[in-house]
Amino acid sequence: MAVLLSAEISLAGNPLAKERIEPPGKERPSIPMSEAEKEESTLSITVVGASGDLANKKIFPALFALFYEDCLPENFTVFGFARTKLTDEELRNMISKTLTCRIDKRENCDDKMDQFLKRCFYQAGQYNSEESFLELDKKLKEKEAGKLSNRLFYLSIPPNIFVDVVRCASHRASSTNGWTRVIVEKPFGRDSESSGELTRCLKQYLTEDQIFRIDHYLGKELVENLSVLRFSNLVFEPLWSRNYIRNVQLIFSEDFGTEGRGGYFDNYGIIRDIMQNHLLQILALFAMETPVSLEAEDIRNEKVKVLRSMKPLKLEDVIVGQYKGHGKGGKSYPAYTDDPTVPKDSLTPTFAAAALFINNARWDGIPFLMKAGKALHVKRAEIRVQFRHVPGNLYKRNFGTDLDKATNELVLRVQPDEAIYLKINNKVPEIPDAYERLLLDAIEGERRLFIRSDELDAAWALFTPLLRELEEKKIFPELYPYGSRGPVGAHYLAAKHNVRWGDLSGEIYE
Repeated sequence: MAVLLSAEISLAGNPLAKERIEPPGKERPSIPMSEAEKEESTLSITVVGASGDLANKKIFPALFALFYEDCLPENFTVFGFARTKLTDEELRNMISKTLTCRIDKRENCDDKMDQFLKRCFYQAGQYNSEESFLELDKKLKEKEAGKLSNRLFYLSIPPNIFVDVVRCASHRASSTNGWTRVIVEKPFGRDSESSGELTRCLKQYLTEDQIFRIDHYLGKELVENLSVLRFSNLVFEPLWSRNYIRNVQLIFSEDFGTEGRGGYFDNYGIIRDIMQNHLLQILALFAMETPVSLEAEDIRNEKVKVLRSMKPLKLEDVIVGQYKGHGKGGKSYPAYTDDPTVPKDSLTPTFAAAALFINNARWDGIPFLMKAGKALHVKRAEIRVQFRHVPGNLYKRNFGTDLDKATNELVLRVQPDEAIYLKINNKVPEIPDAYERLLLDAIEGERRLFIRSDELDAAWALFTPLLRELEEKKIFPELYPYGSRGPVGAHYLAAKHNVRWGDLSGEIYE
């Protein structure tokens, strides 16, 4: 009998953030803002790297969606900053091509777009030039018109110039009477050492409260509601332990390769790109103890405890792979090393599977299996919870010897169709894009879905020794055909821990 689960998803609106932050390097207690101050305040959002793909495809559309749904304050402006020479009108023409009224086609859609674009401006400059940011500051002040100013900088730029931009923005374009916050996109370094150095450099100019490390996967509404599902439902909370769960699987797959954009990827690989951040953060949310409250710091404290309780990763509990060329249905698919931006002798993994364990009373001995890969047979991101079998099951004979077919399994799908289901799919209502959620949270000062520096340290501490061993020993990844289910080694890894990957079923809702 199939059981249908319903999930209520809503965008929780928090009051606009009230704290003010002293100029970089200083901390001071939060000061409540009066209602009059709120009305007289402005929000300036500067997208640094405004001419890039991420800004055009994700950030500007997310900002427009927030404006469209009246989630931005009345007084706001959006500035694009990049090295490319553009006028305000050229920026507007560029970003207008990616704006959509995705929720519905209301009659006022075009009017709202026009209103939004009139709030968008551009400043060309060098990322390491304080003079360029001084020019930006002058333009920001013109738009702020003497009101209390709150400033948000989104760093849509390569990590090697984060610190230059933060230094220049801090010295020349910080708010003098409101808050200044900086959103930093991953990757946050390549290992523990580089991540720690990045954090140290950023904290020369910013306090921890000003840094919002964005992992857009944590903005997925279903991931956020994982804690609601668990802590607000008596059906699941008593089962959330080693007593009833026999394994947990975190699966991420893409049905495309690097296709000419392997230059960035080859420097990081699938473990750094997906597992060390996206999947590990989801694991921490899944496995954490009940927090004292829903305050950001209480939730993040519990996530850190999970990460610090994890067993060191061993090479024998990891499989790495790389996709190879493949012909199917008269069509030819390229190998990873066919990408002209990738070295021909590259050993960078495009696939990895790992078995992780948490050394605490709740999860002792339970395998948490992760796998992530490019150029696989489907696009998918999900958490699969496989429950233990009923002892002395009267119906065992009905299923032959393959008890896995009788496994009770809870699936939380993040993409492509967000859903929570127990053996059958349950479509949930339209929900905000991840970038909309995270931008709104940064504006409001809500930190639950952002990564704290000690979380980052604990995550890198788990993966850095493994990454070094893979690179020092020059472990050759197992080749798998483009569009396949990945390396055979992943199945042996699961079998070693008495687990069968839950996404291998041929059932129609899978």
